[in-house]
Amino acid sequence: MSFITLTHEPLQLQATEQRLTALYDAARKGLKGDVLAFAAGMKPSDFRRLAQVDPLVELAVEKGAADGELELATTLYEAAVTYKDPKVALDLLKHTRGWVAKQQIDVEVNDKISVLKALELANARVDTLTIEGTAVAVD
Repeated sequence: MSFITLTHEPLQLQATEQRLTALYDAARKGLKGDVLAFAAGMKPSDFRRLAQVDPLVELAVEKGAADGELELATTLYEAAVTYKDPKVALDLLKHTRGWVAKQQIDVEVNDKISVLKALELANARVDTLTIEGTAVAVD
């Protein structure tokens, strides 16, 4: 029985400029988790290990997400202000300022409500129905 010597070269995980740029770009587009890793050309497990080893990985992802959100917020703000788009303006108020439109209902009752009259009407409806069934005495 003979043993064959296999050379094993472990994967070198490094936060190269190319990897950090790919992670930044993917996060800027709104990708997260495993999809972010795949979009950056990495396996999710490698991405998690690299993020634990190098704090620049997390910084690149957070910076990309922040820059993407800023770009989208700027676009929405310009649409609301420049083009006077009321739907965009309303959505901005709702989502960024926590604004909620007042929901108020005014009810005016001009008639007097009579409980006795309501009972008479209910009894009249019951009297017009035919109720069929059998009565069973229960001890």
